[in-house]
Amino acid sequence: MPPTPPGPFTGRSLTDLARDLRAGRTTAAELARRALDAIAGLDPALGAFVTVDPAGARAAARRADEELASGADRGPLHGVPVAVKDLIDVAGLPCTMGSRHFAGHVAEADAACVTLLREAGAVIVGKTTTHEFAYGPTGDRSANGPSRNPRDPGRMSGGSSGGSAAAVAAGLVPLALGTDTGGSVRIPAALCGIAGFKPAYDAIPTHGVFPLSRSFDHVGVLAADPYDCLVAYRHLAAGGPPSAGSGEEAGDVRVAWVDPTALSVCDPRVVRVARAAAGAVTEELRLPGGRAEELRETYAAIQRAEAAAVHADRVAEAPELFDPEVLDQLRAAMRVPAWAYVRAVEGRPALATAVEALFDGHDVLALPTVPLVAPPLGLRQTELDGRTVTVRAALLALTSPWNVLGLPALTVPAGSVDGLPVGLQLVCRPGREDLLFRLAAR
Repeated sequence: MPPTPPGPFTGRSLTDLARDLRAGRTTAAELARRALDAIAGLDPALGAFVTVDPAGARAAARRADEELASGADRGPLHGVPVAVKDLIDVAGLPCTMGSRHFAGHVAEADAACVTLLREAGAVIVGKTTTHEFAYGPTGDRSANGPSRNPRDPGRMSGGSSGGSAAAVAAGLVPLALGTDTGGSVRIPAALCGIAGFKPAYDAIPTHGVFPLSRSFDHVGVLAADPYDCLVAYRHLAAGGPPSAGSGEEAGDVRVAWVDPTALSVCDPRVVRVARAAAGAVTEELRLPGGRAEELRETYAAIQRAEAAAVHADRVAEAPELFDPEVLDQLRAAMRVPAWAYVRAVEGRPALATAVEALFDGHDVLALPTVPLVAPPLGLRQTELDGRTVTVRAALLALTSPWNVLGLPALTVPAGSVDGLPVGLQLVCRPGREDLLFRLAAR
């Protein structure tokens, strides 16, 4: 299918928008109008939004313009249109979690991260499509239908924050919030060809965000420009990282390439593109023996058991309201024995210590974000390097380890294969996020 026509924010960074607003070349009201018009014109074929709030967006934009005119400047997000994943509460707007279980549900209060957005002067234009209850990396199982990839609407946006990624990639908004439990910000960002940042565990507050797995849930940000992710992160997390620095400073960052084939079977073309984008590295590494399987098992045991705890009553009382695929995943999750969950929780600190050794002599780890390009909508098995793999497992394989470990991870566009985007994933220790953005600036 042909790509979605570019929206009004394609190629426009937060820095550009902030400069135009303060120079009087545009207004927050005009930016909101452009976003709302683009959503009305382009989104019916894209499925990025589940709820649009024209009245709320216009009112917030008017307030932003009035404040700027009076000299009250809240910073680089002031007056900027932003979208929020439909798993995150926005007061007065529906929050359906992509599920018929919550049809008609309206949030009574803002999530903590939304409060921070408003305090920064951002203009929330609507809620974006999520894979039902965020329980899937494909983005094509939601009560309101799939979110589609703007590069090829016949392909997956990725999930579960697929609507947020599609909205940014199509230029409908310059910035969106998502959540990331096993890769749900980075996977769709990579498949749609934009940047996505998952900070360290609990760096952005999750209060008011519907849980999937409390041990692994993160709030993250998506933007076309990696630096815009940093700008947003500074306003969403207390004590955010210092300046991203310049491209020249990136030469001081020590980068290790992590062989992705230890974690997943990969499309060799994707690996080559990502490896080329990583540039010069100090060393090529593999995960310590057996750790890849241990990471997979730990992630699966904890994530499934915690998801089962969240949804047990709904599965028992109204299973027919679930998407069948999501219901199957939850029923499988309920078969995780208690001993496996306890063993995974207790073993997680030692696993983190073992993997921490990868940073000895290095500042940043680099690897592909996902081992394949965006699959067609509905595809559940595919061939990678001569082997049959499930799409779900492949999409999660290179991102979920960093949720187990709670490490900051950024995906940036690296190039393309067959005209479809490839993402490069950069991972660091908590507190060293500035290094990711220095490297991305390169």
